[in-house]
Amino acid sequence: MLSDEEKATYQWQMWVPDFGEHGQQKLKDASVMVSRVGGVGSVVAYELAAAGVGKLVLAHAGNVKPSDLNRQLLMTHDWIGKPRIESVRRRLLELNPRLEIVAVGENVNADNAADLVAQADVVVDCAPLFEERFAMNQQAVQQGKPLVEGAMYEMEAHLTTILPGATPCLRCLYPELPQPWKRQFPVFGAVSGSVACMAAMEAIKLVSGLGDPLANRMLQMDLRDMSFRTLKIGRRESCSTCRHLFTTDSQPTVTESPQ
Repeated sequence: MLSDEEKATYQWQMWVPDFGEHGQQKLKDASVMVSRVGGVGSVVAYELAAAGVGKLVLAHAGNVKPSDLNRQLLMTHDWIGKPRIESVRRRLLELNPRLEIVAVGENVNADNAADLVAQADVVVDCAPLFEERFAMNQQAVQQGKPLVEGAMYEMEAHLTTILPGATPCLRCLYPELPQPWKRQFPVFGAVSGSVACMAAMEAIKLVSGLGDPLANRMLQMDLRDMSFRTLKIGRRESCSTCRHLFTTDSQPTVTESPQ
């Protein structure tokens, strides 16, 4: 049940039609995993904590660096040289002391992905490296967990929601590891924060049943000229990760890989 303090805190969002106290209770009962908690993931985690999600499972390795501070909004100048994940925990609990946090000082990999995904109702992928993203996608598909997939580069960003068995998975969109690709790339915090807010809203919708998620659709945006478009996407029949979820009688939609 929601406490009087929680009802007061979330009153304004409970006024949203088709959400109300029932939707707020669903958020309180939910667990969301976010990987990593950097430029995109820090804002995702902050918005979910502010919205009243009950539990966050967070994975991010390394120590805070000066170059983090233009976009990783859960990092602070006084924490330079200290573990990122501890800065994340501290800042989130300052906002929402009721929040349960599982803070893991590692990046997602093939060894820890299964356990991390198992702890969540919804997964939000904010990792910059495809090895991490593929590991999460593999486990989300195997465990039947919805996966919100958001990414950005320079002034561009995209977002989609993966529902195992109903939509294409990440491997449908990227059958092979894109080359060349590296972790460091041009980024404004306002761009990563923009797609992060949308990703957080997708997670809120999935948990509460509010609205329609970006299933079988990808939102692409270019903030250089503020252009937005939504593309229809479909599964790849030969996908090595999710093809077993579809019967031979189903009609596949082969999608082109987003660039």
